[in-house]
Amino acid sequence: MLGILKVVISLQFLVVFRCQTLTLPKGIQKCNYGDLKCIIESMNNVIKQFPKGIPAIGMIPTDVVDVPNLELWNNDESGGVWLKFQLFNQINYGFENTTITKLKGFGRDPTATTMEIHGQIPSLIHKGSYIATGRVGFTIINTTGESVSDFQHFQFTLKLKVITEYRNNTRYLKIYELVPIVKMKRWILWLDEFFKENSDLTLAVNKVFNAHWVEFYNEMEPSILDAFSKVFTSLIGGIFHKVPYDELFLKNDFGNEQKS
Repeated sequence: MLGILKVVISLQFLVVFRCQTLTLPKGIQKCNYGDLKCIIESMNNVIKQFPKGIPAIGMIPTDVVDVPNLELWNNDESGGVWLKFQLFNQINYGFENTTITKLKGFGRDPTATTMEIHGQIPSLIHKGSYIATGRVGFTIINTTGESVSDFQHFQFTLKLKVITEYRNNTRYLKIYELVPIVKMKRWILWLDEFFKENSDLTLAVNKVFNAHWVEFYNEMEPSILDAFSKVFTSLIGGIFHKVPYDELFLKNDFGNEQKS
């Protein structure tokens, strides 16, 4: 009987423990609802201080970020020029150097308006493997290799639409749409061994791409933005899932919100 009682008490303790609201670690600055200047400062401090993330609150590492597989080209296999190009085993370096520059929303009712997060990164490095097949005139392409991209002076705007979820009578946010808008000063790309038997031709392909990177980016933009949407959703969504929305703000906020 005593053993059963101990088990029951242990289970009750476990249930209570799991139902407790997760709180932010000490040292993270809290702000009033809508105090965008304070929130920007707090966000930038967290990004700078915790490049390895904070697993307890759902913040993943920002110094090395996994990227989902990406299909940049998938042309019909017809005519004299077509290309299929896929990236896999991808990672990004540089998100830990993000500076948040502007915000919109983050008021007491987060669903009242679209949230916006504006930021910039000096250099966002992208590394991965690629598979390319295609035809350019009489030249057949069938190759794999490693790729390195450098998105220089990378600027982004994230437009978030969120919904409220209640768990244990506590508000949590869930992202149901994240639309990124990105700009950059330069995109430098190197495709290693694009033509394995001809290093001169590989060099020529890379030179052409980097000389006309704007045109190439415009064609690939929908696929690239879709990948960035997934990356930013994973960076932000984990925190929203684990930390109650109201826990992100001061408890002594009596309703004085600053306008965005």
